[in-house]
Amino acid sequence: MVTLDASVVVVGLPVIIEDLNTSLFAGIWVITGYRLMITILLVTIGRFADILGRVKLYYAGFAVFTAGSALCGLSPSGELLIVSRLIQGFGAALLFVNSMAIVVDAFPTAELGTAIGINQMAINAGTIVGYTLSGVLIGLFGWRSIFWVNVPIGIFGTFWSRRQLKELYGDIGKERFDYPGAILFSTALTMVLLALTLGDLSSLFTQALLAGSIVLFAVFLAHERRAIQPVMDLSLFRIRAFTAGNLTNFLNGLAFAALAFELTLYFELVKGYSPFQTGIALIPMGLTLIIIGPISGRLSDKYGGRDLSTLGLATTSIALLVFSTFTVATSEVYIAAALALGGFGIGLFRSPNASSVMGSVPAKRRGIGAGVRSTIINTSSVVSIPLALTLMTAVMPYDRLAIVVSASTLGNSQEVLQLLGAIKYAFYAFAAINGLAVIVSALRGPKGNPRGEVVDSSV
Repeated sequence: MVTLDASVVVVGLPVIIEDLNTSLFAGIWVITGYRLMITILLVTIGRFADILGRVKLYYAGFAVFTAGSALCGLSPSGELLIVSRLIQGFGAALLFVNSMAIVVDAFPTAELGTAIGINQMAINAGTIVGYTLSGVLIGLFGWRSIFWVNVPIGIFGTFWSRRQLKELYGDIGKERFDYPGAILFSTALTMVLLALTLGDLSSLFTQALLAGSIVLFAVFLAHERRAIQPVMDLSLFRIRAFTAGNLTNFLNGLAFAALAFELTLYFELVKGYSPFQTGIALIPMGLTLIIIGPISGRLSDKYGGRDLSTLGLATTSIALLVFSTFTVATSEVYIAAALALGGFGIGLFRSPNASSVMGSVPAKRRGIGAGVRSTIINTSSVVSIPLALTLMTAVMPYDRLAIVVSASTLGNSQEVLQLLGAIKYAFYAFAAINGLAVIVSALRGPKGNPRGEVVDSSV
Protein backbone atom coordinates (compact mmCIF):
# COMPACT_ATOMS: atom_id res chain seq x y z
CA MET A 1 0.00 0.00 0.00
CA VAL A 2 2.76 2.44 0.92
CA THR A 3 4.86 1.99 -2.22
CA LEU A 4 1.78 1.69 -4.45
CA ASP A 5 0.66 5.17 -3.36
CA ALA A 6 4.12 6.54 -4.05
CA SER A 7 3.71 5.58 -7.73
CA VAL A 8 -0.04 5.53 -8.32
CA VAL A 9 -0.29 9.32 -8.74
CA VAL A 10 2.44 9.60 -11.42
CA VAL A 11 0.36 8.30 -14.33
CA GLY A 12 -2.80 10.11 -13.20
CA LEU A 13 -1.17 13.48 -12.48
CA PRO A 14 -2.35 15.29 -15.66
CA VAL A 15 -5.96 14.25 -14.95
CA ILE A 16 -5.74 15.46 -11.33
CA ILE A 17 -4.26 18.83 -12.36
CA GLU A 18 -6.99 19.35 -14.95
CA ASP A 19 -9.89 18.25 -12.72
CA LEU A 20 -8.84 20.37 -9.73
CA ASN A 21 -7.79 23.29 -11.98
CA THR A 22 -4.48 23.55 -10.14
CA SER A 23 -0.88 24.26 -11.18
CA LEU A 24 1.85 21.89 -12.31
CA PHE A 25 3.87 22.91 -9.23
CA ALA A 26 1.00 21.84 -6.94
CA GLY A 27 0.67 18.64 -8.92
CA ILE A 28 4.33 17.82 -8.43
CA TRP A 29 3.94 18.37 -4.69
CA VAL A 30 1.06 15.89 -4.63
CA ILE A 31 3.76 13.34 -5.45
CA THR A 32 6.73 14.90 -3.64
CA GLY A 33 4.92 15.78 -0.41
CA TYR A 34 4.02 12.16 0.22
CA ARG A 35 7.56 10.91 -0.33
CA LEU A 36 9.03 13.86 1.60
CA MET A 37 6.90 13.11 4.66
CA ILE A 38 8.04 9.47 4.63
CA THR A 39 11.68 10.46 4.25
CA ILE A 40 11.95 13.03 7.03
CA LEU A 41 10.13 10.85 9.58
CA LEU A 42 11.72 7.45 9.11
CA VAL A 43 14.69 7.82 11.47
CA THR A 44 12.51 9.50 14.10
CA ILE A 45 9.89 6.76 13.86
CA GLY A 46 12.57 4.07 13.95
CA ARG A 47 13.87 5.52 17.21
CA PHE A 48 10.37 5.77 18.68
CA ALA A 49 9.79 2.14 17.66
CA ASP A 50 12.81 1.03 19.69
CA ILE A 51 11.34 2.85 22.71
CA LEU A 52 7.57 2.33 22.41
CA GLY A 53 7.31 -0.89 20.43
CA ARG A 54 7.09 -1.63 16.71
CA VAL A 55 3.67 -3.26 16.55
CA LYS A 56 1.89 -0.33 18.24
CA LEU A 57 3.27 2.11 15.71
CA TYR A 58 2.58 -0.28 12.86
CA TYR A 59 -1.18 -0.57 13.40
CA ALA A 60 -1.36 3.15 14.21
CA GLY A 61 0.25 3.71 10.82
CA PHE A 62 -2.53 1.71 9.13
CA ALA A 63 -5.16 3.91 10.79
CA VAL A 64 -3.46 7.21 9.84
CA PHE A 65 -2.74 6.03 6.29
CA THR A 66 -6.38 5.00 5.82
CA ALA A 67 -7.69 8.32 7.13
CA GLY A 68 -5.26 10.20 4.88
CA SER A 69 -6.38 8.17 1.86
CA ALA A 70 -10.03 9.02 2.56
CA LEU A 71 -9.16 12.72 2.84
CA CYS A 72 -7.28 12.55 -0.49
CA GLY A 73 -10.38 11.11 -2.13
CA LEU A 74 -12.51 13.94 -0.72
CA SER A 75 -10.10 16.82 -1.49
CA PRO A 76 -11.81 19.64 -3.47
CA SER A 77 -8.61 21.52 -4.35
CA GLY A 78 -4.94 20.95 -5.10
CA GLU A 79 -3.86 22.58 -1.83
CA LEU A 80 -6.09 20.33 0.30
CA LEU A 81 -4.94 17.30 -1.67
CA ILE A 82 -1.32 18.15 -0.79
CA VAL A 83 -2.21 18.43 2.92
CA SER A 84 -4.07 15.12 2.74
CA ARG A 85 -1.07 13.50 1.06
CA LEU A 86 1.15 14.72 3.92
CA ILE A 87 -1.19 13.00 6.41
CA GLN A 88 -1.16 9.88 4.27
CA GLY A 89 2.66 10.07 4.14
CA PHE A 90 2.85 10.18 7.95
CA GLY A 91 0.89 6.93 8.16
CA ALA A 92 2.99 5.46 5.37
CA ALA A 93 6.20 6.22 7.30
CA LEU A 94 4.84 4.40 10.37
CA LEU A 95 4.08 1.36 8.22
CA PHE A 96 7.21 1.38 6.09
CA VAL A 97 9.94 1.45 8.72
CA ASN A 98 8.22 -0.86 11.20
CA SER A 99 7.36 -3.54 8.64
CA MET A 100 11.05 -4.29 8.06
CA ALA A 101 11.90 -4.25 11.79
CA ILE A 102 8.96 -6.58 12.60
CA VAL A 103 10.05 -9.03 9.89
CA VAL A 104 13.64 -9.02 11.18
CA ASP A 105 12.42 -9.61 14.76
CA ALA A 106 10.08 -12.44 13.74
CA PHE A 107 12.52 -14.65 11.81
CA PRO A 108 15.66 -16.48 12.94
CA THR A 109 18.82 -15.00 11.49
CA ALA A 110 19.47 -18.03 9.28
CA GLU A 111 16.18 -17.36 7.44
CA LEU A 112 16.49 -13.57 7.34
CA GLY A 113 17.30 -13.32 3.63
CA THR A 114 14.21 -15.29 2.67
CA ALA A 115 11.96 -13.26 4.96
CA ILE A 116 13.30 -9.92 3.73
CA GLY A 117 13.00 -11.20 0.15
CA ILE A 118 9.26 -11.70 0.66
CA ASN A 119 8.99 -8.27 2.28
CA GLN A 120 10.86 -6.73 -0.66
CA MET A 121 8.53 -8.54 -3.07
CA ALA A 122 5.56 -6.76 -1.49
CA ILE A 123 7.37 -3.40 -1.64
CA ASN A 124 8.39 -3.90 -5.27
CA ALA A 125 4.95 -5.17 -6.26
CA GLY A 126 3.32 -2.04 -4.87
CA THR A 127 5.70 0.23 -6.78
CA ILE A 128 5.17 -1.46 -10.13
CA VAL A 129 1.46 -2.24 -9.79
CA GLY A 130 0.79 1.43 -9.00
CA TYR A 131 1.57 2.53 -12.56
CA THR A 132 -0.80 0.03 -14.16
CA LEU A 133 -3.51 0.16 -11.50
CA SER A 134 -3.81 3.94 -11.69
CA GLY A 135 -4.47 3.80 -15.43
CA VAL A 136 -7.19 1.19 -15.00
CA LEU A 137 -8.92 2.87 -12.03
CA ILE A 138 -8.82 6.37 -13.52
CA GLY A 139 -10.20 5.08 -16.81
CA LEU A 140 -13.09 3.27 -15.12
CA PHE A 141 -13.90 5.32 -12.00
CA GLY A 142 -11.96 8.62 -12.07
CA TRP A 143 -8.83 9.76 -10.26
CA ARG A 144 -10.36 9.79 -6.75
CA SER A 145 -10.70 6.02 -6.92
CA ILE A 146 -6.91 5.58 -6.69
CA PHE A 147 -7.21 6.81 -3.08
CA TRP A 148 -10.57 5.28 -2.16
CA VAL A 149 -9.27 1.80 -2.99
CA ASN A 150 -6.98 2.05 0.07
CA VAL A 151 -9.81 2.56 2.55
CA PRO A 152 -11.30 -0.98 2.87
CA ILE A 153 -7.80 -2.53 2.80
CA GLY A 154 -6.59 -0.06 5.42
CA ILE A 155 -9.54 -0.69 7.75
CA PHE A 156 -8.94 -4.43 7.57
CA GLY A 157 -5.18 -3.97 8.08
CA THR A 158 -5.69 -1.75 11.13
CA PHE A 159 -7.86 -4.25 12.98
CA TRP A 160 -6.02 -7.37 11.81
CA SER A 161 -2.56 -6.09 12.78
CA ARG A 162 -3.82 -4.94 16.19
CA ARG A 163 -5.29 -8.37 16.94
CA GLN A 164 -2.69 -10.65 15.37
CA LEU A 165 0.75 -9.04 15.66
CA LYS A 166 2.67 -9.41 18.93
CA GLU A 167 5.63 -7.40 20.21
CA LEU A 168 8.61 -9.76 20.01
CA TYR A 169 11.31 -7.45 21.32
CA GLY A 170 10.53 -6.77 24.97
CA ASP A 171 13.13 -4.21 26.07
CA ILE A 172 11.02 -1.13 25.35
CA GLY A 173 9.80 1.91 27.23
CA LYS A 174 13.03 2.47 29.17
CA GLU A 175 14.70 5.16 27.08
CA ARG A 176 14.18 8.84 26.38
CA PHE A 177 13.67 10.40 22.97
CA ASP A 178 16.12 12.92 21.49
CA TYR A 179 13.72 15.68 20.39
CA PRO A 180 16.41 18.29 19.46
CA GLY A 181 18.16 15.73 17.25
CA ALA A 182 14.90 14.74 15.54
CA ILE A 183 13.98 18.39 14.84
CA LEU A 184 17.45 19.22 13.50
CA PHE A 185 17.52 16.18 11.22
CA SER A 186 13.98 16.62 9.86
CA THR A 187 14.47 20.35 9.23
CA ALA A 188 17.82 19.88 7.48
CA LEU A 189 16.51 17.08 5.29
CA THR A 190 13.35 19.02 4.42
CA MET A 191 15.45 22.01 3.33
CA VAL A 192 17.73 20.00 1.06
CA LEU A 193 14.82 18.13 -0.51
CA LEU A 194 12.93 21.38 -1.07
CA ALA A 195 15.99 22.85 -2.76
CA LEU A 196 16.39 19.86 -5.06
CA THR A 197 12.72 19.63 -5.98
CA LEU A 198 12.63 23.34 -6.89
CA GLY A 199 15.07 22.38 -9.63
CA ASP A 200 16.76 25.76 -10.29
CA LEU A 201 20.20 25.48 -8.69
CA SER A 202 21.15 28.96 -9.95
CA SER A 203 18.47 30.60 -7.78
CA LEU A 204 19.72 32.41 -4.66
CA PHE A 205 16.79 30.99 -2.69
CA THR A 206 17.69 27.44 -3.70
CA GLN A 207 21.35 28.03 -2.85
CA ALA A 208 20.36 29.48 0.52
CA LEU A 209 18.26 26.37 1.27
CA LEU A 210 21.19 24.09 0.40
CA ALA A 211 23.63 26.15 2.49
CA GLY A 212 21.22 26.22 5.43
CA SER A 213 20.70 22.47 5.23
CA ILE A 214 24.47 21.85 5.28
CA VAL A 215 24.81 23.99 8.41
CA LEU A 216 21.92 22.19 10.13
CA PHE A 217 23.32 18.78 9.21
CA ALA A 218 26.66 19.77 10.74
CA VAL A 219 24.91 20.94 13.92
CA PHE A 220 22.89 17.70 13.96
CA LEU A 221 26.00 15.52 13.72
CA ALA A 222 27.73 17.49 16.47
CA HIS A 223 24.64 17.17 18.68
CA GLU A 224 24.32 13.43 18.05
CA ARG A 225 27.91 12.82 19.11
CA ARG A 226 27.15 14.40 22.50
CA ALA A 227 23.64 13.01 23.00
CA ILE A 228 23.33 10.20 25.54
CA GLN A 229 20.50 8.54 23.61
CA PRO A 230 20.71 9.98 20.07
CA VAL A 231 17.92 9.80 17.51
CA MET A 232 20.40 8.43 14.96
CA ASP A 233 22.88 5.95 16.34
CA LEU A 234 26.02 6.99 14.43
CA SER A 235 27.88 4.05 15.94
CA LEU A 236 25.99 1.84 13.48
CA PHE A 237 28.17 3.28 10.72
CA ARG A 238 31.19 1.64 12.36
CA ILE A 239 29.74 -1.62 11.07
CA ARG A 240 31.27 -2.10 7.64
CA ALA A 241 28.39 -4.11 6.16
CA PHE A 242 25.87 -1.51 7.38
CA THR A 243 27.81 1.43 5.90
CA ALA A 244 28.58 -0.22 2.56
CA GLY A 245 25.06 -1.58 2.18
CA ASN A 246 23.49 1.81 2.81
CA LEU A 247 25.87 3.60 0.45
CA THR A 248 25.03 1.13 -2.34
CA ASN A 249 21.33 1.66 -1.53
CA PHE A 250 21.78 5.41 -2.00
CA LEU A 251 23.70 5.19 -5.29
CA ASN A 252 21.36 2.57 -6.72
CA GLY A 253 18.33 4.57 -5.56
CA LEU A 254 19.59 7.62 -7.45
CA ALA A 255 19.87 5.54 -10.61
CA PHE A 256 16.69 3.48 -10.27
CA ALA A 257 14.04 5.74 -8.71
CA ALA A 258 13.79 8.02 -11.76
CA LEU A 259 13.67 5.06 -14.14
CA ALA A 260 9.86 4.91 -14.36
CA PHE A 261 9.77 8.68 -14.93
CA GLU A 262 12.31 8.50 -17.77
CA LEU A 263 10.61 5.48 -19.32
CA THR A 264 7.23 7.21 -19.05
CA LEU A 265 8.63 10.14 -21.06
CA TYR A 266 10.00 7.70 -23.59
CA PHE A 267 6.80 5.66 -23.91
CA GLU A 268 4.29 8.53 -23.92
CA LEU A 269 6.20 11.30 -25.74
CA VAL A 270 8.56 9.34 -28.00
CA LYS A 271 6.55 6.17 -28.69
CA GLY A 272 3.12 7.83 -28.32
CA TYR A 273 1.69 5.40 -25.75
CA SER A 274 -1.30 6.20 -23.54
CA PRO A 275 -0.83 6.17 -19.73
CA PHE A 276 -2.52 2.75 -19.59
CA GLN A 277 -0.24 1.37 -22.32
CA THR A 278 2.76 2.75 -20.43
CA GLY A 279 1.69 0.94 -17.28
CA ILE A 280 1.35 -2.30 -19.24
CA ALA A 281 4.74 -1.78 -20.91
CA LEU A 282 6.45 -1.56 -17.49
CA ILE A 283 5.14 -4.98 -16.41
CA PRO A 284 8.19 -7.03 -17.60
CA MET A 285 10.48 -5.12 -15.24
CA GLY A 286 8.12 -5.36 -12.29
CA LEU A 287 7.25 -9.00 -12.84
CA THR A 288 10.90 -10.05 -13.06
CA LEU A 289 11.77 -7.99 -10.00
CA ILE A 290 8.93 -9.57 -7.98
CA ILE A 291 9.95 -13.11 -8.96
CA ILE A 292 13.69 -12.69 -8.40
CA GLY A 293 13.41 -10.87 -5.04
CA PRO A 294 12.43 -13.87 -2.85
CA ILE A 295 14.78 -16.19 -4.77
CA SER A 296 17.77 -13.90 -4.25
CA GLY A 297 16.83 -13.56 -0.57
CA ARG A 298 16.87 -17.34 -0.13
CA LEU A 299 20.19 -17.58 -1.99
CA SER A 300 21.70 -14.94 0.29
CA ASP A 301 20.84 -17.13 3.31
CA LYS A 302 22.93 -19.84 1.70
CA TYR A 303 25.78 -17.97 0.03
CA GLY A 304 25.91 -14.54 1.70
CA GLY A 305 24.90 -11.14 0.38
CA ARG A 306 28.06 -9.56 -1.03
CA ASP A 307 28.44 -11.41 -4.35
CA LEU A 308 24.72 -11.49 -5.12
CA SER A 309 24.34 -7.77 -4.41
CA THR A 310 27.37 -6.91 -6.54
CA LEU A 311 26.17 -9.06 -9.45
CA GLY A 312 22.72 -7.48 -9.25
CA LEU A 313 24.18 -3.97 -9.36
CA ALA A 314 26.42 -4.85 -12.32
CA THR A 315 23.41 -6.25 -14.19
CA THR A 316 21.46 -3.07 -13.45
CA SER A 317 24.22 -0.91 -14.94
CA ILE A 318 24.20 -3.04 -18.08
CA ALA A 319 20.41 -2.66 -18.29
CA LEU A 320 20.69 1.14 -18.01
CA LEU A 321 23.16 1.14 -20.92
CA VAL A 322 20.74 -1.01 -22.93
CA PHE A 323 17.96 1.52 -22.20
CA SER A 324 20.19 4.22 -23.70
CA THR A 325 19.98 2.40 -27.07
CA PHE A 326 16.18 2.86 -27.32
CA THR A 327 15.02 4.74 -30.43
CA VAL A 328 11.67 5.75 -31.91
CA ALA A 329 11.59 2.47 -33.86
CA THR A 330 12.77 0.09 -31.10
CA SER A 331 10.59 -3.03 -31.07
CA GLU A 332 8.34 -3.98 -28.16
CA VAL A 333 10.13 -7.32 -27.78
CA TYR A 334 13.53 -5.62 -27.38
CA ILE A 335 12.10 -3.12 -24.89
CA ALA A 336 10.43 -5.89 -22.85
CA ALA A 337 13.67 -7.91 -22.74
CA ALA A 338 15.65 -4.86 -21.62
CA LEU A 339 13.11 -4.08 -18.88
CA ALA A 340 13.20 -7.70 -17.72
CA LEU A 341 17.00 -7.46 -17.48
CA GLY A 342 16.67 -4.33 -15.34
CA GLY A 343 14.13 -6.02 -13.08
CA PHE A 344 16.44 -9.03 -12.73
CA GLY A 345 19.35 -6.82 -11.64
CA ILE A 346 17.35 -4.86 -9.08
CA GLY A 347 15.69 -8.02 -7.75
CA LEU A 348 19.07 -9.72 -7.39
CA PHE A 349 20.49 -6.73 -5.50
CA ARG A 350 17.79 -5.58 -3.09
CA SER A 351 16.99 -8.59 -0.91
CA PRO A 352 20.60 -9.76 -0.30
CA ASN A 353 21.67 -6.18 0.36
CA ALA A 354 18.79 -5.62 2.81
CA SER A 355 19.66 -8.87 4.57
CA SER A 356 23.31 -7.80 4.79
CA VAL A 357 22.41 -4.39 6.25
CA MET A 358 19.75 -5.51 8.73
CA GLY A 359 21.59 -8.68 9.73
CA SER A 360 24.57 -6.58 10.81
CA VAL A 361 22.53 -4.49 13.27
CA PRO A 362 22.21 -5.50 16.96
CA ALA A 363 18.67 -6.58 17.89
CA LYS A 364 17.98 -3.66 20.23
CA ARG A 365 18.87 -1.16 17.46
CA ARG A 366 16.96 -2.75 14.58
CA GLY A 367 14.23 -0.11 14.70
CA ILE A 368 16.67 2.76 14.23
CA GLY A 369 18.74 0.64 11.82
CA ALA A 370 15.66 0.09 9.64
CA GLY A 371 14.86 3.81 9.93
CA VAL A 372 18.33 4.85 8.75
CA ARG A 373 18.20 2.37 5.88
CA SER A 374 14.74 3.47 4.75
CA THR A 375 15.65 7.16 5.07
CA ILE A 376 18.65 6.70 2.79
CA ILE A 377 16.56 4.81 0.22
CA ASN A 378 13.77 7.40 0.28
CA THR A 379 16.18 10.33 0.16
CA SER A 380 17.76 8.95 -3.00
CA SER A 381 14.28 8.41 -4.44
CA VAL A 382 13.24 12.02 -3.82
CA VAL A 383 16.50 13.34 -5.29
CA SER A 384 16.45 11.02 -8.32
CA ILE A 385 13.83 12.70 -10.52
CA PRO A 386 15.16 16.28 -10.01
CA LEU A 387 18.64 14.89 -10.72
CA ALA A 388 17.35 13.23 -13.91
CA LEU A 389 15.88 16.53 -15.10
CA THR A 390 19.16 18.33 -14.29
CA LEU A 391 21.12 15.73 -16.28
CA MET A 392 18.74 16.05 -19.21
CA THR A 393 19.38 19.82 -19.37
CA ALA A 394 22.89 19.01 -20.62
CA VAL A 395 21.17 18.16 -23.92
CA MET A 396 17.92 20.15 -23.78
CA PRO A 397 17.51 23.68 -22.28
CA TYR A 398 15.62 23.66 -18.97
CA ASP A 399 12.82 25.98 -20.09
CA ARG A 400 12.16 23.87 -23.18
CA LEU A 401 12.41 20.66 -21.18
CA ALA A 402 9.81 21.91 -18.67
CA ILE A 403 7.35 22.59 -21.49
CA VAL A 404 8.00 19.25 -23.18
CA VAL A 405 7.69 17.21 -19.99
CA SER A 406 4.31 18.84 -19.28
CA ALA A 407 2.98 18.06 -22.77
CA SER A 408 0.73 15.14 -23.68
CA THR A 409 2.20 14.90 -27.20
CA LEU A 410 5.13 16.44 -29.06
CA GLY A 411 4.60 18.64 -32.07
CA ASN A 412 7.36 17.49 -34.42
CA SER A 413 10.10 14.92 -34.96
CA GLN A 414 12.83 17.41 -33.97
CA GLU A 415 11.35 17.69 -30.46
CA VAL A 416 11.11 13.90 -30.24
CA LEU A 417 14.76 13.42 -31.18
CA GLN A 418 15.92 16.15 -28.80
CA LEU A 419 13.98 14.64 -25.89
CA LEU A 420 15.26 11.17 -26.78
CA GLY A 421 18.83 12.47 -26.68
CA ALA A 422 18.22 14.01 -23.24
CA ILE A 423 16.76 10.75 -21.91
CA LYS A 424 19.72 8.78 -23.27
CA TYR A 425 22.17 11.14 -21.56
CA ALA A 426 20.43 10.57 -18.22
CA PHE A 427 20.66 6.80 -18.72
CA TYR A 428 24.41 7.07 -19.38
CA ALA A 429 24.92 9.12 -16.22
CA PHE A 430 22.83 6.81 -14.05
CA ALA A 431 24.70 3.77 -15.39
CA ALA A 432 27.93 5.42 -14.18
CA ILE A 433 26.44 6.29 -10.77
CA ASN A 434 25.21 2.74 -10.36
CA GLY A 435 28.66 1.53 -11.43
CA LEU A 436 30.11 3.25 -8.35
CA ALA A 437 27.69 1.17 -6.26
CA VAL A 438 29.16 -1.99 -7.83
CA ILE A 439 32.61 -1.03 -6.53
CA VAL A 440 31.34 -0.17 -3.04
CA SER A 441 29.40 -3.44 -2.84
CA ALA A 442 32.42 -5.52 -3.85
CA LEU A 443 34.48 -3.84 -1.11
CA ARG A 444 31.94 -4.34 1.70
CA GLY A 445 34.15 -6.89 3.45
CA PRO A 446 33.90 -10.66 3.90
CA LYS A 447 31.85 -12.68 1.44
CA GLY A 448 28.85 -12.62 3.77
CA ASN A 449 27.04 -14.66 6.35
CA PRO A 450 25.89 -17.80 4.53
CA ARG A 451 24.82 -19.39 7.80
CA GLY A 452 23.11 -16.21 8.91
CA GLU A 453 25.47 -15.15 11.69
CA VAL A 454 25.51 -11.42 12.41
CA VAL A 455 29.05 -10.20 11.94
CA ASP A 456 30.07 -6.87 13.47
CA SER A 457 32.74 -5.97 10.92
CA SER A 458 33.86 -2.42 11.60
CA VAL A 459 35.01 0.04 8.96
